[in-house]
Amino acid sequence: MKTSTIASLSVASNAFVVALKLVIGFVTGSVAIVSEAIHSSLDLAASLIAFFAVRVASRPPDPKHPYGHGKFENVSGTVETLLIFVAGIWIIYESVEKILHPAPIRLPWLGVGAMLLGAVINFIVGKTVQKAGEKARSVAMRSNALHLLTDVYSSLGVAASLVLVSLTNWTILDPIIGIAIALYIMKEALHLVKEAFHPLVDTGLSDKENATIRSILDKYQNRFLEYHDLRTRRAGSEEHIDLHLVVPSNMKVEMAHEICNDIEKDLQQALHNPKVLIHIEPEQERISTIQQGKPDSGNAT
Repeated sequence: MKTSTIASLSVASNAFVVALKLVIGFVTGSVAIVSEAIHSSLDLAASLIAFFAVRVASRPPDPKHPYGHGKFENVSGTVETLLIFVAGIWIIYESVEKILHPAPIRLPWLGVGAMLLGAVINFIVGKTVQKAGEKARSVAMRSNALHLLTDVYSSLGVAASLVLVSLTNWTILDPIIGIAIALYIMKEALHLVKEAFHPLVDTGLSDKENATIRSILDKYQNRFLEYHDLRTRRAGSEEHIDLHLVVPSNMKVEMAHEICNDIEKDLQQALHNPKVLIHIEPEQERISTIQQGKPDSGNAT
């Protein structure tokens, strides 16, 4: 199933769950259910953002975007996680209002049924989106999956609170569990926003990925003299890598090109979607650069 199809499935399921929670929330008078409806509304907005981000990010490079459209996913992921924080703040506000002005909950078991149905739908769709996002290395889809799966936990929490309220008549449990849900989803969002935002400021790849790149370069060190100015960054699902490769001054262009091709092939197998740029530098030019005292902008072997 295509990522765009899965993203549209997420939109449809979220729209249904939002409508369900809003109706049941107003019928029962439960602030936790209404808060869940607000939470799911932001999930719906996130699904729409992810849907369009995935479509845009998959476009090939063009004159205005020569490096592709991958960072649209990072923008989407950042916006989605910020929406989770907005949802958390709103839920806490509504819960505090309910604590200060308590009101009875009507038909709690109807609310329990609605929450369980919403949890089942979002669990199935969330796992589908998560699997597709991990396969495509799509931060937008993974962020969307987080929205859906946190909605599952929060829906189950609300269902449990409604059961307790119906058994004990402790209406304060409803807003307290609402606050706990808000704090949980905000904590989860904090981790994801770091992953989505860092590529926007061209943070390098992870230590593990950089170590993989260096190990591949070291594998071919008997075919060139050294490398330096190694730089990495991420854009959506793409890993951008560029470096200078120093070869003997008398090496033929064809042979230098073959070395670059072999390195690129290994990087393609080891990483998800690398975009590699290797600048060939003859030994004599490298010696001249060092003698002039010009600093490197990266590490050399």
